[in-house]
Amino acid sequence: MSSVKGLSLLLKAIDMNIGFIGAGNLALYMAQGFVRSGAIRASQIIASSPETKKSTVKELKDLGVRFTPDNKVNVEKSKLLIVAVKPKMVPFVLDELKNYIRDDHMILSFAAGVNLASIEKKLPAKSKVLRGMTNTCCAVKEAATVYAAGQNANEEDCKLMEEIFGRVGTVEEVEEAHIDAVTGLSGSGPAYAFEAIEALSDGAVKMGLPRGLAMRLGAQSLIGAGRMLLDTGKHPGELKDAICSPEGATIYALHHLEKGGFRSLLIDAVEASCIRTRDLQIQGSEEETDAESIKKSIREGLHLKKLLESNGILKSD
Repeated sequence: MSSVKGLSLLLKAIDMNIGFIGAGNLALYMAQGFVRSGAIRASQIIASSPETKKSTVKELKDLGVRFTPDNKVNVEKSKLLIVAVKPKMVPFVLDELKNYIRDDHMILSFAAGVNLASIEKKLPAKSKVLRGMTNTCCAVKEAATVYAAGQNANEEDCKLMEEIFGRVGTVEEVEEAHIDAVTGLSGSGPAYAFEAIEALSDGAVKMGLPRGLAMRLGAQSLIGAGRMLLDTGKHPGELKDAICSPEGATIYALHHLEKGGFRSLLIDAVEASCIRTRDLQIQGSEEETDAESIKKSIREGLHLKKLLESNGILKSD
């Protein structure tokens, strides 16, 4: 299906209960985008996780999202289930919930590397499953989302996917084989951009600009460049050349980037993220789940949080 971006201010909220299985950063950023865009009312969003002390749980509640520590309660009350947990948690979650999945449920997984076949084999035969990849920019309605439909997902399911995520950015249907590469590009992409903005602002501070101004100008430069590329449809090399006047400052700067392997580093970064995503498939397709190792992981996470709080590194909730 074609790329779409909803005019959220002109559209009514979708009347559907959405359940996030997992209450971490990705669930929070998606929920923020859904609510701020008017796509879904906060009262119709439920998040569930046994990790009740996570800071994101408080932020979800502050947003107006309902919360339960019981995933089964979430499944019973929701029609669209968004799996937003780490890949190694997916088999555990699906084993826990498979007997509660109804024919009218739509399951959407954003677990990196976990393919449709791995999810479908854990669920009832008629389950409607989609696999997607988005990014944290959902929170500001500038996400880049793709998805692939499972064997039982129909055109109406795909339309719903596009209607919801078209309100928080762009959304496109792709072949499932492309999703791992998308993870390396736009799934991880905001982190590359934040790193670039921080480095650019460091350079500006070194040359005398105040930090706040440097950050704002660096961020706006990336926003403007992306918008110009999308709006003009021109090749990025052509747009770059238009900035580089003969013997000018920009071409001197680009020469330094080339000497430092700037382009190769970005290519390597996308490749590394993609390869790691494929490695995660092994964790997400386990036939049996070691529940004790999952519980241990949760306990260790809570212990680390308390340790950081006790040392004043992290503020307590």
